[in-house]
Amino acid sequence: MPELRKDPVVGRWVVFSPERQIRPERYKCEELLPTRPEDNPFLEGHEAYTPAELYAIRPGGGAANGPGWQLRVVSNRYPALRVEGELEKEAVGFYDRMNGIGAHEVIVETPHPKLVLEKQNLAGVARVFESCRARILDLSRDQRLHYALVFKNHGAMAGATMPHPHTQLIAMPVTPIVLKEKLAAGREYYVEKDRSLFGDILQAERKVGDRVVFENDGFTVFCPFASRFPFETCIMPRQQAADFQSSKDEVLVQLAEAVQRVLQAYAAALNQPSYNLILHNAPFRRSRQPNAWTTIDADFRWHVEILPRLTGVAGFEFGTGFYINPTLPEEAAGILREALTRG
Repeated sequence: MPELRKDPVVGRWVVFSPERQIRPERYKCEELLPTRPEDNPFLEGHEAYTPAELYAIRPGGGAANGPGWQLRVVSNRYPALRVEGELEKEAVGFYDRMNGIGAHEVIVETPHPKLVLEKQNLAGVARVFESCRARILDLSRDQRLHYALVFKNHGAMAGATMPHPHTQLIAMPVTPIVLKEKLAAGREYYVEKDRSLFGDILQAERKVGDRVVFENDGFTVFCPFASRFPFETCIMPRQQAADFQSSKDEVLVQLAEAVQRVLQAYAAALNQPSYNLILHNAPFRRSRQPNAWTTIDADFRWHVEILPRLTGVAGFEFGTGFYINPTLPEEAAGILREALTRG
């Protein structure tokens, strides 16, 4: 069974998941394996090789755990956290730990093993976010869980171990420190100025414009002023919303277009790099402190980050928390805009 241990110095939780040690080795010269159809459990017709599906889109109907799907969601075969059991928190001497309760799910985006998001039609990309919304809504009813993270690792350098297009969702019994830092910054700014930090960032980026990559009616894509990585992008909703799962269908279509356009620009300008996509969402309202989330609907805004893996993280970054980025965001945004124009 996985477990979580808390670092008492920085307040960070670490997930220990010994079961993942038995995960098959899938790297070879930075290429992802398997390459043979018979080794791919995500192919249509291979449903018996995955855990039972939790959600699926089958426009023609058909039985669960069989062919005929456009998208399906299953539990991860090698989960970081497990949904079974009661949440148990305890002290281990001076330290704090809890058992590894949570959920780890895989969203198989398409039956086609090489149909990456930037090459799907818009409806196909929107289906991925529709499935994320459905699964977060379902998991939010579990009183043991505090937060659900949606992320996509694409390419070996980004940590992917399967080449078939997929996204992951991990729900956990704690709120991660990265999100807590964003929440604290948003709340402090709101208390001081009675305005949203994220709304003001968006307004500033749109006013200046030199870091904006793409816009549609629902979203603005920009390279952040203090980008950690070359060509890092943030996809920010134009309308205030703390909870991604409250998004309507038309908003998810607009999000799908924004994500797809960014990935198309990466493919054209950066030769299809590995990347991490992360959806930063509000936590579930589970706090024992009744006043903890009183302003969250006004001071926090869900958003998506996409981080191309063009440079490594090494001793300086680990030792300081600083990042060395060789590409200014203004230059990166211009290159991406030009790539979209050519496309």
